[in-house]
Amino acid sequence: MQPNLDIYITGSNAYFMSGELATLLTGRYIELSILPLSFKEFYSAHTDLSLTEVYDKYQKSAFPYLVNKDDEEERNFYLRSAYNDITLKDIMTRYKITEQGILERVLRFLVSAIGSEVSINKIANTLKSQNVSVSNNTVEKYVDAFVNGLILYPAPRYDIKGRKLLQRLEKYYVVDLGFREMILPDKKEDAGHILENIIFLELKRRYKEVYVGKQGSLEVDFVCLNSDNSLVYYQVALQTLDESALTRELRSLENISDAYPKYLLTLDTIHKTANYNGILKKNALDWLLEN
Repeated sequence: MQPNLDIYITGSNAYFMSGELATLLTGRYIELSILPLSFKEFYSAHTDLSLTEVYDKYQKSAFPYLVNKDDEEERNFYLRSAYNDITLKDIMTRYKITEQGILERVLRFLVSAIGSEVSINKIANTLKSQNVSVSNNTVEKYVDAFVNGLILYPAPRYDIKGRKLLQRLEKYYVVDLGFREMILPDKKEDAGHILENIIFLELKRRYKEVYVGKQGSLEVDFVCLNSDNSLVYYQVALQTLDESALTRELRSLENISDAYPKYLLTLDTIHKTANYNGILKKNALDWLLEN
């Protein structure tokens, strides 16, 4: 063995470290998961634009290759090529899937349901209502394939009071919003769930684990676990200038009795910061630019 030598092995998906290679390297490697560019990284390449303009561009894709590409046709070609490589070469080949149409219907359902709890049974029933015959086992296999293929990231449910993970009904978030626009070209106005997707990916960068919080009948958008196992709570809303919207978004955080930090992130530009009895409100774009 040569001294002062590091070896880096890259792979496009989670399957890469799940077979014989992982067995051979057990105890001898550190796995680093890499996401597309953060908003702060993306912003550093567009300091000539306003924060709002950068946010608009960021929603089209955060892949490094596209950071300075303004040609829509080139961006679409790159995203379609990346998607086909993952779906056809990685997922379908490794899982021995032959029904590409059903596979993509499952993905379309999950991407359209960003920010909502999803069950395998609900996906299967939705497809059956569209005259697509598919079993729950097959749907579960396809969902796992997209998670292992790193197109989707799950956010498991976490019981805040009981301090434990709950069964299925996770939420799912897409690795890059360019994929979402490509898969759902007619759903560009879902601004709240788009913001929630961006916040989720940033929390994945900052914390050890990210969950969806359940507190009785109430829900906290994200419960984050630090490396020391302490918690941080986040609620995400497009705007809270309306008093009823603010009351609704604060309710789930106010119902938590512990003293861990609690944040409300919004796109409000008026009254964008506040302190509601220890719940700190921040502008989401300012928060995304923090260290």
